[in-house]
Amino acid sequence: MAQILALSRSLHLQHPLRVGLASLYSRSMSSLDTRARAVFSAAVEAVQPDTVVRRSLERHGDKLLVGGQSFTLTNNLYLVGFGKAVLGMAAEAERIVGDHLIKGVVSVPHGIQNTLRNHGKAKMLLESHSRITVMEGAKHNLPDRDALKSAECIRELASGLTEKDVLLVLISGGGSALLPAPAPPMSLQEKQDVTRKLAAAGATIQDLNTVRRALSLLKGGGLAQCANTAKVVALILSDVIGDPLDLIASGPTVRSDSRPEEVWAILDRYKLSDSLPSSVKEVLSKAGPCELQVQEQPHEVKDHVSNVVIGSNTIALECASRKAIELGLRPVILAPGVCGDVRSVARLYGLLSSFACSPGKEPPPELAAEILQLGPDVGIESWDLCRTMNVLVEERKEGWGATCLLAGGEPTVQLTGKGRGGRNQELALR
Repeated sequence: MAQILALSRSLHLQHPLRVGLASLYSRSMSSLDTRARAVFSAAVEAVQPDTVVRRSLERHGDKLLVGGQSFTLTNNLYLVGFGKAVLGMAAEAERIVGDHLIKGVVSVPHGIQNTLRNHGKAKMLLESHSRITVMEGAKHNLPDRDALKSAECIRELASGLTEKDVLLVLISGGGSALLPAPAPPMSLQEKQDVTRKLAAAGATIQDLNTVRRALSLLKGGGLAQCANTAKVVALILSDVIGDPLDLIASGPTVRSDSRPEEVWAILDRYKLSDSLPSSVKEVLSKAGPCELQVQEQPHEVKDHVSNVVIGSNTIALECASRKAIELGLRPVILAPGVCGDVRSVARLYGLLSSFACSPGKEPPPELAAEILQLGPDVGIESWDLCRTMNVLVEERKEGWGATCLLAGGEPTVQLTGKGRGGRNQELALR
Protein backbone atom coordinates (compact mmCIF):
# COMPACT_ATOMS: atom_id res chain seq x y z
CA MET A 1 0.00 0.00 0.00
CA ALA A 2 1.46 3.35 -0.99
CA GLN A 3 0.78 6.23 1.34
CA ILE A 4 1.38 9.79 0.16
CA LEU A 5 1.13 13.08 2.02
CA ALA A 6 1.56 16.40 0.25
CA LEU A 7 3.00 18.87 2.74
CA SER A 8 3.37 22.59 2.19
CA ARG A 9 4.54 25.44 4.35
CA SER A 10 1.54 27.15 5.89
CA LEU A 11 0.55 30.65 4.73
CA HIS A 12 -0.29 33.14 7.49
CA LEU A 13 -3.29 35.10 6.23
CA GLN A 14 -2.98 38.52 7.87
CA HIS A 15 -4.50 41.91 7.00
CA PRO A 16 -4.26 43.71 4.58
CA LEU A 17 -3.45 40.84 2.16
CA ARG A 18 -5.81 38.32 3.73
CA VAL A 19 -8.23 37.99 0.81
CA GLY A 20 -5.52 37.81 -1.83
CA LEU A 21 -3.46 35.30 0.10
CA ALA A 22 -6.54 33.20 0.82
CA SER A 23 -7.16 32.93 -2.90
CA LEU A 24 -3.50 32.09 -3.50
CA TYR A 25 -3.60 29.48 -0.74
CA SER A 26 -6.72 27.91 -2.24
CA ARG A 27 -5.09 27.66 -5.68
CA SER A 28 -1.88 26.35 -4.09
CA MET A 29 -3.69 23.58 -2.24
CA SER A 30 -5.66 22.68 -5.38
CA SER A 31 -2.38 22.34 -7.28
CA LEU A 32 -0.92 20.22 -4.50
CA ASP A 33 -3.98 17.97 -4.54
CA THR A 34 -3.65 17.45 -8.30
CA ARG A 35 0.05 16.69 -8.03
CA ALA A 36 -0.45 14.35 -5.06
CA ARG A 37 -2.98 12.37 -7.08
CA ALA A 38 -0.56 12.18 -10.00
CA VAL A 39 2.21 10.92 -7.71
CA PHE A 40 -0.10 8.27 -6.28
CA SER A 41 -1.15 7.21 -9.79
CA ALA A 42 2.51 6.81 -10.75
CA ALA A 43 3.04 4.51 -7.75
CA VAL A 44 0.03 2.39 -8.70
CA GLU A 45 0.94 2.24 -12.39
CA ALA A 46 4.45 1.02 -11.52
CA VAL A 47 3.05 -2.19 -10.04
CA GLN A 48 0.18 -2.83 -12.46
CA PRO A 49 0.01 -6.55 -13.37
CA ASP A 50 0.75 -6.13 -17.06
CA THR A 51 3.47 -3.55 -16.40
CA VAL A 52 5.49 -5.71 -14.02
CA VAL A 53 5.29 -8.77 -16.29
CA ARG A 54 6.26 -6.81 -19.39
CA ARG A 55 9.21 -5.33 -17.49
CA SER A 56 10.43 -8.72 -16.26
CA LEU A 57 9.64 -11.31 -18.93
CA GLU A 58 11.37 -11.29 -22.34
CA ARG A 59 11.21 -13.68 -25.25
CA HIS A 60 13.88 -13.82 -27.94
CA GLY A 61 12.98 -16.54 -30.42
CA ASP A 62 12.94 -19.79 -28.48
CA LYS A 63 14.59 -18.24 -25.41
CA LEU A 64 12.67 -16.95 -22.40
CA LEU A 65 14.61 -14.49 -20.25
CA VAL A 66 13.51 -13.89 -16.68
CA GLY A 67 15.36 -13.00 -13.50
CA GLY A 68 18.73 -13.19 -15.19
CA GLN A 69 18.03 -16.77 -16.32
CA SER A 70 17.45 -18.16 -19.82
CA PHE A 71 15.02 -21.00 -20.52
CA THR A 72 14.64 -22.82 -23.84
CA LEU A 73 11.09 -22.97 -25.18
CA THR A 74 10.03 -25.97 -27.25
CA ASN A 75 6.27 -25.90 -26.84
CA ASN A 76 6.95 -27.00 -23.29
CA LEU A 77 5.62 -24.08 -21.24
CA TYR A 78 2.81 -24.41 -18.71
CA LEU A 79 1.35 -21.66 -16.54
CA VAL A 80 -0.42 -21.52 -13.19
CA GLY A 81 -1.30 -18.50 -11.09
CA PHE A 82 -3.21 -17.36 -8.04
CA GLY A 83 -3.89 -13.92 -6.62
CA LYS A 84 -5.90 -10.74 -7.06
CA ALA A 85 -3.61 -9.38 -9.81
CA VAL A 86 -2.88 -12.66 -11.56
CA LEU A 87 -5.43 -12.33 -14.38
CA GLY A 88 -3.66 -9.29 -15.80
CA MET A 89 -0.29 -10.94 -15.25
CA ALA A 90 -1.42 -14.06 -17.11
CA ALA A 91 -2.84 -12.07 -20.04
CA GLU A 92 0.46 -10.24 -20.54
CA ALA A 93 2.53 -13.41 -20.04
CA GLU A 94 0.53 -15.23 -22.73
CA ARG A 95 1.06 -12.35 -25.15
CA ILE A 96 4.81 -12.64 -24.61
CA VAL A 97 5.31 -16.42 -24.72
CA GLY A 98 2.80 -17.01 -27.53
CA ASP A 99 2.30 -20.49 -28.94
CA HIS A 100 4.93 -22.06 -26.66
CA LEU A 101 2.25 -22.07 -23.95
CA ILE A 102 0.52 -25.45 -23.86
CA LYS A 103 -1.89 -25.07 -20.96
CA GLY A 104 -2.58 -22.88 -17.98
CA VAL A 105 -4.83 -22.54 -14.92
CA VAL A 106 -5.26 -19.39 -12.84
CA SER A 107 -7.23 -18.96 -9.62
CA VAL A 108 -8.61 -15.43 -9.31
CA PRO A 109 -11.13 -13.60 -7.09
CA HIS A 110 -14.84 -14.14 -7.55
CA GLY A 111 -16.34 -11.68 -10.05
CA ILE A 112 -13.03 -10.13 -11.13
CA GLN A 113 -13.59 -10.70 -14.86
CA ASN A 114 -16.85 -8.77 -14.84
CA THR A 115 -15.32 -6.06 -12.69
CA LEU A 116 -12.41 -5.55 -15.08
CA ARG A 117 -14.70 -5.64 -18.10
CA ASN A 118 -17.09 -3.08 -16.57
CA HIS A 119 -14.24 -0.71 -15.71
CA GLY A 120 -12.67 -0.68 -19.16
CA LYS A 121 -9.73 -2.92 -18.20
CA ALA A 122 -9.97 -5.26 -21.18
CA LYS A 123 -6.18 -5.50 -21.45
CA MET A 124 -6.24 -7.36 -18.11
CA LEU A 125 -8.48 -10.07 -19.58
CA LEU A 126 -7.46 -13.14 -21.55
CA GLU A 127 -8.18 -13.43 -25.25
CA SER A 128 -11.07 -15.62 -26.36
CA HIS A 129 -8.65 -18.19 -27.79
CA SER A 130 -6.50 -18.31 -24.65
CA ARG A 131 -5.03 -21.62 -23.53
CA ILE A 132 -5.40 -20.56 -19.90
CA THR A 133 -8.42 -21.64 -17.87
CA VAL A 134 -9.73 -18.98 -15.48
CA MET A 135 -11.30 -20.20 -12.25
CA GLU A 136 -12.92 -17.75 -9.83
CA GLY A 137 -13.34 -18.20 -6.10
CA ALA A 138 -12.47 -16.93 -2.61
CA LYS A 139 -15.41 -14.57 -2.10
CA HIS A 140 -14.52 -11.78 0.35
CA ASN A 141 -10.88 -12.97 0.19
CA LEU A 142 -11.70 -16.13 2.12
CA PRO A 143 -10.96 -19.65 0.82
CA ASP A 144 -14.07 -21.50 -0.36
CA ARG A 145 -15.03 -24.61 -2.34
CA ASP A 146 -14.48 -22.87 -5.67
CA ALA A 147 -10.95 -21.89 -4.66
CA LEU A 148 -10.38 -25.43 -3.39
CA LYS A 149 -11.37 -26.81 -6.80
CA SER A 150 -8.99 -24.36 -8.49
CA ALA A 151 -6.14 -25.41 -6.20
CA GLU A 152 -6.74 -29.05 -7.05
CA CYS A 153 -6.59 -28.29 -10.80
CA ILE A 154 -3.33 -26.40 -10.30
CA ARG A 155 -1.90 -29.27 -8.27
CA GLU A 156 -2.85 -31.80 -10.96
CA LEU A 157 -1.26 -29.71 -13.72
CA ALA A 158 2.00 -29.29 -11.78
CA SER A 159 2.15 -32.94 -10.81
CA GLY A 160 1.93 -34.12 -14.43
CA LEU A 161 4.99 -32.22 -15.72
CA THR A 162 8.29 -33.77 -16.78
CA GLU A 163 11.93 -32.68 -16.72
CA LYS A 164 11.52 -31.24 -20.23
CA ASP A 165 8.79 -28.81 -19.13
CA VAL A 166 8.89 -25.25 -17.77
CA LEU A 167 6.25 -24.15 -15.25
CA LEU A 168 5.63 -20.40 -15.04
CA VAL A 169 4.01 -19.57 -11.71
CA LEU A 170 2.33 -16.16 -11.28
CA ILE A 171 1.79 -15.04 -7.69
CA SER A 172 0.24 -11.89 -6.24
CA GLY A 173 -1.47 -10.68 -3.11
CA GLY A 174 -4.54 -12.72 -2.16
CA GLY A 175 -2.84 -15.87 -3.38
CA SER A 176 -3.19 -17.62 -0.03
CA ALA A 177 -6.99 -17.56 -0.09
CA LEU A 178 -7.04 -18.61 -3.75
CA LEU A 179 -4.84 -21.68 -3.28
CA PRO A 180 -6.43 -23.55 -0.36
CA ALA A 181 -5.36 -27.16 0.01
CA PRO A 182 -5.98 -28.12 3.64
CA ALA A 183 -3.79 -30.90 4.95
CA PRO A 184 -5.88 -33.95 5.91
CA PRO A 185 -7.74 -34.73 8.07
CA MET A 186 -8.57 -31.02 8.34
CA SER A 187 -11.55 -29.73 6.33
CA LEU A 188 -11.63 -26.50 4.36
CA GLN A 189 -14.21 -25.08 6.77
CA GLU A 190 -11.98 -25.78 9.76
CA LYS A 191 -9.00 -24.11 8.11
CA GLN A 192 -11.19 -21.19 7.07
CA ASP A 193 -12.47 -20.73 10.62
CA VAL A 194 -8.91 -20.48 11.94
CA THR A 195 -8.02 -17.89 9.28
CA ARG A 196 -11.14 -15.81 9.94
CA LYS A 197 -10.55 -15.74 13.69
CA LEU A 198 -6.93 -14.69 13.22
CA ALA A 199 -7.91 -11.84 10.87
CA ALA A 200 -10.64 -10.61 13.22
CA ALA A 201 -8.15 -10.62 16.10
CA GLY A 202 -5.90 -8.20 14.19
CA ALA A 203 -3.26 -10.69 13.06
CA THR A 204 -0.61 -9.34 10.70
CA ILE A 205 -0.27 -10.71 7.18
CA GLN A 206 2.97 -12.35 8.31
CA ASP A 207 1.22 -14.22 11.13
CA LEU A 208 -1.72 -15.17 8.92
CA ASN A 209 0.50 -16.61 6.23
CA THR A 210 2.69 -18.50 8.70
CA VAL A 211 -0.38 -20.32 10.03
CA ARG A 212 -1.89 -20.89 6.56
CA ARG A 213 1.38 -22.36 5.36
CA ALA A 214 1.51 -24.85 8.20
CA LEU A 215 -2.01 -26.07 7.46
CA SER A 216 -1.61 -26.47 3.69
CA LEU A 217 -0.43 -29.10 1.19
CA LEU A 218 0.65 -26.55 -1.43
CA LYS A 219 2.03 -23.66 0.58
CA GLY A 220 5.50 -23.59 2.09
CA GLY A 221 7.05 -25.06 -1.08
CA GLY A 222 4.35 -27.65 -1.68
CA LEU A 223 3.47 -26.50 -5.19
CA ALA A 224 7.09 -26.57 -6.37
CA GLN A 225 7.44 -30.01 -4.86
CA CYS A 226 4.50 -31.22 -6.99
CA ALA A 227 6.41 -30.06 -10.09
CA ASN A 228 9.61 -31.56 -8.77
CA THR A 229 11.00 -32.66 -12.14
CA ALA A 230 10.14 -29.53 -14.15
CA LYS A 231 11.88 -26.16 -14.19
CA VAL A 232 9.79 -23.78 -12.08
CA VAL A 233 9.90 -20.00 -12.57
CA ALA A 234 7.79 -17.90 -10.18
CA LEU A 235 7.04 -14.23 -10.91
CA ILE A 236 5.94 -12.59 -7.68
CA LEU A 237 4.03 -9.34 -7.19
CA SER A 238 4.67 -8.77 -3.50
CA ASP A 239 2.10 -7.46 -1.04
CA VAL A 240 4.10 -8.21 2.12
CA ILE A 241 6.40 -5.78 3.89
CA GLY A 242 10.04 -6.54 3.12
CA ASP A 243 9.13 -8.99 0.31
CA PRO A 244 9.82 -12.21 2.25
CA LEU A 245 9.38 -14.92 -0.36
CA ASP A 246 8.19 -17.51 2.12
CA LEU A 247 5.30 -15.30 3.26
CA ILE A 248 3.97 -13.90 -0.03
CA ALA A 249 0.89 -16.05 -0.72
CA SER A 250 2.40 -18.30 1.97
CA GLY A 251 5.35 -19.29 -0.23
CA PRO A 252 4.05 -22.10 -2.50
CA THR A 253 7.38 -22.15 -4.37
CA VAL A 254 9.65 -21.43 -1.40
CA ARG A 255 11.00 -23.79 1.21
CA SER A 256 9.41 -23.26 4.61
CA ASP A 257 11.65 -23.10 7.64
CA SER A 258 8.79 -22.57 10.09
CA ARG A 259 8.61 -24.82 13.10
CA PRO A 260 5.39 -26.00 14.80
CA GLU A 261 6.30 -24.04 17.91
CA GLU A 262 6.27 -20.80 15.90
CA VAL A 263 2.74 -21.52 14.72
CA TRP A 264 1.60 -22.36 18.24
CA ALA A 265 3.13 -19.12 19.51
CA ILE A 266 1.05 -17.13 17.01
CA LEU A 267 -2.12 -18.95 17.98
CA ASP A 268 -1.33 -18.38 21.65
CA ARG A 269 -0.72 -14.67 21.02
CA TYR A 270 -4.24 -14.28 19.65
CA LYS A 271 -5.74 -16.61 22.27
CA LEU A 272 -6.92 -19.23 19.77
CA SER A 273 -4.97 -22.32 20.79
CA ASP A 274 -7.59 -23.73 23.14
CA SER A 275 -10.46 -23.41 20.64
CA LEU A 276 -8.79 -25.26 17.74
CA PRO A 277 -10.59 -28.35 16.41
CA SER A 278 -8.83 -31.68 16.91
CA SER A 279 -8.03 -32.03 13.20
CA VAL A 280 -6.07 -28.76 13.19
CA LYS A 281 -4.16 -29.83 16.28
CA GLU A 282 -3.36 -33.14 14.57
CA VAL A 283 -1.97 -31.37 11.48
CA LEU A 284 0.17 -29.06 13.61
CA SER A 285 1.48 -31.96 15.66
CA LYS A 286 2.83 -33.55 12.44
CA ALA A 287 4.02 -30.31 10.82
CA GLY A 288 7.69 -29.95 10.05
CA PRO A 289 9.92 -27.97 7.74
CA CYS A 290 9.52 -28.79 4.07
CA GLU A 291 12.55 -30.59 2.67
CA LEU A 292 12.22 -28.97 -0.71
CA GLN A 293 15.40 -27.11 -1.63
CA VAL A 294 14.38 -23.91 -3.40
CA GLN A 295 15.85 -20.45 -3.47
CA GLU A 296 15.29 -17.97 -0.67
CA GLN A 297 16.35 -14.79 -2.48
CA PRO A 298 15.29 -13.25 -5.83
CA HIS A 299 17.41 -14.05 -8.89
CA GLU A 300 19.18 -17.03 -7.29
CA VAL A 301 18.48 -20.58 -8.37
CA LYS A 302 18.75 -23.72 -6.29
CA ASP A 303 17.85 -26.93 -8.05
CA HIS A 304 14.75 -26.47 -10.23
CA VAL A 305 13.09 -23.34 -8.80
CA SER A 306 13.64 -19.64 -9.53
CA ASN A 307 11.69 -17.01 -7.57
CA VAL A 308 11.73 -13.43 -8.86
CA VAL A 309 10.03 -10.45 -7.18
CA ILE A 310 8.81 -8.29 -10.07
CA GLY A 311 6.68 -5.77 -8.15
CA SER A 312 6.78 -4.40 -4.61
CA ASN A 313 6.15 -1.39 -2.41
CA THR A 314 9.76 -0.30 -2.85
CA ILE A 315 9.37 -0.21 -6.63
CA ALA A 316 6.12 1.76 -6.31
CA LEU A 317 7.76 4.31 -4.00
CA GLU A 318 10.74 4.79 -6.31
CA CYS A 319 8.45 5.53 -9.25
CA ALA A 320 6.32 7.86 -7.11
CA SER A 321 9.47 9.72 -6.10
CA ARG A 322 10.51 10.24 -9.72
CA LYS A 323 7.03 11.54 -10.58
CA ALA A 324 7.13 13.97 -7.65
CA ILE A 325 10.39 15.44 -8.95
CA GLU A 326 8.83 15.86 -12.41
CA LEU A 327 5.99 17.84 -10.84
CA GLY A 328 8.27 20.16 -8.90
CA LEU A 329 7.83 18.52 -5.51
CA ARG A 330 10.56 17.55 -3.07
CA PRO A 331 10.10 13.79 -2.46
CA VAL A 332 11.10 12.21 0.83
CA ILE A 333 10.72 8.42 1.18
CA LEU A 334 10.07 7.66 4.83
CA ALA A 335 10.08 3.85 4.65
CA PRO A 336 8.55 1.00 2.61
CA GLY A 337 7.58 -1.03 5.67
CA VAL A 338 5.28 1.07 7.86
CA CYS A 339 3.11 -1.25 9.94
CA GLY A 340 1.34 -1.58 13.27
CA ASP A 341 -2.04 -0.51 14.60
CA VAL A 342 -3.80 1.95 12.30
CA ARG A 343 -4.16 4.46 15.14
CA SER A 344 -0.39 4.63 15.65
CA VAL A 345 0.31 4.92 11.90
CA ALA A 346 -2.27 7.70 11.51
CA ARG A 347 -0.83 9.49 14.54
CA LEU A 348 2.65 9.35 13.04
CA TYR A 349 1.53 10.88 9.73
CA GLY A 350 -0.38 13.60 11.56
CA LEU A 351 2.67 14.45 13.66
CA LEU A 352 4.95 14.52 10.62
CA SER A 353 2.51 16.88 8.87
CA SER A 354 2.52 19.14 11.94
CA PHE A 355 6.31 18.95 12.07
CA ALA A 356 6.62 20.02 8.42
CA CYS A 357 4.06 22.81 8.63
CA SER A 358 4.52 24.16 12.18
CA PRO A 359 5.04 27.95 12.38
CA GLY A 360 8.36 29.42 13.47
CA LYS A 361 11.93 28.72 12.49
CA GLU A 362 12.24 25.36 14.24
CA PRO A 363 9.57 22.73 14.99
CA PRO A 364 8.95 22.20 18.71
CA PRO A 365 11.43 19.64 20.13
CA GLU A 366 8.61 17.81 21.91
CA LEU A 367 7.07 17.11 18.49
CA ALA A 368 10.24 15.39 17.31
CA ALA A 369 10.42 13.41 20.55
CA GLU A 370 6.87 12.13 20.13
CA ILE A 371 7.58 11.12 16.51
CA LEU A 372 10.65 9.15 17.59
CA GLN A 373 8.70 7.52 20.37
CA LEU A 374 6.21 6.13 17.83
CA GLY A 375 8.96 4.46 15.78
CA PRO A 376 8.86 1.00 17.41
CA ASP A 377 5.06 0.91 17.18
CA VAL A 378 5.04 1.47 13.42
CA GLY A 379 8.08 -0.56 12.38
CA ILE A 380 10.32 2.39 11.50
CA GLU A 381 13.92 2.68 12.67
CA SER A 382 14.89 5.81 14.58
CA TRP A 383 17.47 6.75 11.96
CA ASP A 384 14.79 6.74 9.24
CA LEU A 385 12.63 9.08 11.31
CA CYS A 386 15.62 11.33 12.11
CA ARG A 387 16.63 11.43 8.45
CA THR A 388 13.11 12.37 7.41
CA MET A 389 12.79 15.11 10.02
CA ASN A 390 16.20 16.52 9.08
CA VAL A 391 15.12 16.81 5.45
CA LEU A 392 11.89 18.52 6.50
CA VAL A 393 13.86 21.01 8.60
CA GLU A 394 16.18 21.72 5.67
CA GLU A 395 13.14 22.34 3.50
CA ARG A 396 11.90 24.95 5.95
CA LYS A 397 15.25 26.73 6.07
CA GLU A 398 15.94 26.71 2.34
CA GLY A 399 12.40 27.34 1.13
CA TRP A 400 12.06 24.34 -1.16
CA GLY A 401 8.31 24.76 -1.27
CA ALA A 402 6.06 21.71 -1.25
CA THR A 403 7.43 18.44 0.09
CA CYS A 404 5.95 15.07 -0.85
CA LEU A 405 6.31 12.51 1.92
CA LEU A 406 6.14 8.94 0.62
CA ALA A 407 5.66 5.78 2.66
CA GLY A 408 4.55 2.22 2.07
CA GLY A 409 3.34 -0.50 4.35
CA GLU A 410 0.28 -2.10 5.83
CA PRO A 411 -1.48 -1.05 9.04
CA THR A 412 -3.64 -3.47 10.98
CA VAL A 413 -7.15 -2.97 12.34
CA GLN A 414 -8.68 -4.94 15.17
CA LEU A 415 -12.42 -5.33 14.63
CA THR A 416 -14.51 -4.44 17.68
CA GLY A 417 -17.97 -4.37 16.11
CA LYS A 418 -19.70 -5.67 13.01
CA GLY A 419 -17.70 -3.63 10.52
CA ARG A 420 -15.67 -5.19 7.74
CA GLY A 421 -12.50 -3.21 8.38
CA GLY A 422 -11.13 -0.92 5.72
CA ARG A 423 -7.60 -0.10 6.86
CA ASN A 424 -6.81 2.56 4.27
CA GLN A 425 -10.09 4.40 4.83
CA GLU A 426 -9.65 4.36 8.59
CA LEU A 427 -6.07 5.57 8.25
CA ALA A 428 -7.14 8.52 6.06
CA LEU A 429 -10.01 9.44 8.39
CA ARG A 430 -7.85 9.30 11.51
